[in-house]
Amino acid sequence: MTLLLTHDDGTIRRKLLDAVEPAREAAVEDAGDGNVGEYVGAVAEDAFAVTHLFDSTLPGYRGWRWSVTVATADEEAPVTISEVVLTPGPDAIVAPRWVPWARRVRPGDLGVGDIFPTQPDDPRLSPTYATLDDPEAEEVMREIGLGRVRVMSRLGRQEAATRWHRGEFGPRSDMARSAPATCGTCGFYLQLAGSLRAAFGVCGNEISPADGHVVHAEFGCGAHSEVEIETSSSVPVAELVYDDSLLDVEPTTDPASDTEAEANSETTESPTTGTEESVPSEESAETATSETPDETTESATKRTDTESNPNA
Repeated sequence: MTLLLTHDDGTIRRKLLDAVEPAREAAVEDAGDGNVGEYVGAVAEDAFAVTHLFDSTLPGYRGWRWSVTVATADEEAPVTISEVVLTPGPDAIVAPRWVPWARRVRPGDLGVGDIFPTQPDDPRLSPTYATLDDPEAEEVMREIGLGRVRVMSRLGRQEAATRWHRGEFGPRSDMARSAPATCGTCGFYLQLAGSLRAAFGVCGNEISPADGHVVHAEFGCGAHSEVEIETSSSVPVAELVYDDSLLDVEPTTDPASDTEAEANSETTESPTTGTEESVPSEESAETATSETPDETTESATKRTDTESNPNA
């Protein structure tokens, strides 16, 4: 916009700033009665134009403003209405920033029959004759005119590696964290060629959920080729086991209790004196009664003869 240079002493500016009511009438005529709110302020466009702002009460346009631009030719010319437009305010809900169509397409948007051409200056691709650090690209360089026209550049390979690393079949997924081993040690792991072979490959196990997908070397699942299942019993078993059917079991008693019982049976309390008397056992009684008076006298005579004649 070109600003006009004048020698205005402020008369034209005051004349434009005072034209609030004509601006409101123009906004009401364009927006309808009841859709124009309070006066917000004015913005100078140039020396001969000023825009007056009014709050919008139009449903669905909260925070928007009616912008009415007024202008005049000189100090004696009348103030005229240049335009009336609805503009967003600082708190208005507006659409997101415009993005080109080629950048709005997301993975999964491409359907059957859709065509998505690649831009000529796509930074993810480089011509085959360019010097790259990818062995696969260097081999294609020898096929100029017969092979591919472009191959993935370093930037393109880095973006792909980052995307695969953070994806469903990367090392941070829930499946990988609960797996018994990693894909790098699995027999169904098919390494990629080129500079990505150290970290990525393709799963070739039809049982695995990643079959036919690019997987990270540290990804894993329960269909690992070297996984083993323990066949031992999950119930803990003692190291020494006794078979009761091969043992003779006999009940035992406490020796201390038997001794105490015998002691109690041999001693009783005297009914007359209150003292304990020794009660002869049955074996002692039988021995005492089996001896006769004659046998007792004969035993005493033999002992006397032995003591008087030691040489006998």
